[in-house]
Amino acid sequence: MSEAPLILWFRRDLRLADNPMLAEAVASGRPLLPVFILDPETEALGAAPKWRLGLGLEVFARALEAVGSRLVLRRGPALQVLADLAAEVGAVGVRWGRLYERGWRARDEGVKAGLKARGLEAVSHPGHTIHEPWEVETGQGGFYRVYTPFWRAVRDRPVGGPLPTPKEVRPVSVWPASDRLEDWRLGQAMVRGAGVVARHVGVGEAVARARLAGFLDGPVDRYAALRDVPAEAVTSGLSENLTYGEISARTVWHAGMRALDEGRAGAAKFLQELVWREFAWHLLHHTPEIALRNWRGEWDAFPWRGDSPEAELWRRGMTGEPFVDAAMREMFVTGTMHNRARMIAASYLTKHLLTDWRVGQAWFEDCLIDWDPAANALGWQWVAGSGPDAAPYFRIFNPATQAGKFDADSVYRRRFVAELSRDPGAEALAFFEAAPRSWGLSPRQRYPAAVVSLVAGRERALAAYGQRNK
Repeated sequence: MSEAPLILWFRRDLRLADNPMLAEAVASGRPLLPVFILDPETEALGAAPKWRLGLGLEVFARALEAVGSRLVLRRGPALQVLADLAAEVGAVGVRWGRLYERGWRARDEGVKAGLKARGLEAVSHPGHTIHEPWEVETGQGGFYRVYTPFWRAVRDRPVGGPLPTPKEVRPVSVWPASDRLEDWRLGQAMVRGAGVVARHVGVGEAVARARLAGFLDGPVDRYAALRDVPAEAVTSGLSENLTYGEISARTVWHAGMRALDEGRAGAAKFLQELVWREFAWHLLHHTPEIALRNWRGEWDAFPWRGDSPEAELWRRGMTGEPFVDAAMREMFVTGTMHNRARMIAASYLTKHLLTDWRVGQAWFEDCLIDWDPAANALGWQWVAGSGPDAAPYFRIFNPATQAGKFDADSVYRRRFVAELSRDPGAEALAFFEAAPRSWGLSPRQRYPAAVVSLVAGRERALAAYGQRNK
């Protein structure tokens, strides 16, 4: 029976190193059939995440070929595809790395039950987070609802060392047919924006490891002091790689701990931010409703506005508030957005424009190459005031004040808002190259007036908050 293959169902774990599923399968000595499935859940991804996934699959397929294997691509419902493949190659079972978002979990539970009903082994493995979401418990046996005690619970918790890269992956004797990646057209919805964002992506395991090494070789020393300054290149850039599992969170944790032991100035803060991602997945597992509705039920009566012409101007980076518009245009040009800028853009939408956080959440889901369902949901609800560990609603980020504090010399705003400069740079102009033609935008147009005055927007938000508490 050792000649009967195992199917390895890759999803958000596109790496060879520190991949528990792959390591255990290689150790079994069996032939292995790696597969990626374009199922309905994956088809539902937003434009930028789906396009970026395609780039990751292309690079990962080459990595598998380098160790004697290949990546088979199939389209269709996951259970049916896996069952068909198992019959084609005589596989005894299927392995995959766990995911924790509600829709993915429901799919995986159905796949596991369906495979077992067909007499096949079905085993899931850890690997997307440092700790499994159910492993970290409060003293009372429940889950953590606040970040700080969660951090205290995990900062000294043992973390197993990263697993090595397999030197060889034993192939199946006969490879089944595979779809062609280009036929999937994963970047179709990006239209002309793909060519712009492509200049800023960093795809694959080798790039992720180089990014981590480069960050810890210098920028980490300035991370704690300057991480909130968008114009400073002091962040790791690993968010997109963690999203697709091109590097494991465990690998990043151990590298950060080594930097901490060496006395590197920003290492502690970097580890805390890595654990914020961990906290987001912890919450999404235990309270999956965080991605769909107000985590705090008392916010259901809050008079959020739905979509509106003002929200559309926010999406287009045309609010007349330079820091907000720079943030929104950065996302269109690079596929990512600086964390401080995300908070300011989100606060402006939910508070100055009094718009439901789910409007912004959906736009980020469509536009971010590092879209993460847990971090996106937690971040939006944190800013809006409706989520766990939230900033109080009356804490309203003033974009002008924030700009004065974190972009005092206007480098970030001028980098992405062409109308603020007589001679705009390439990235500012690239926004108009990436934006849909239907928006009718031009760098020669006059910069718009503010959608709402910052004073009036703040007063309206506080008035709504006051009414909610009566």
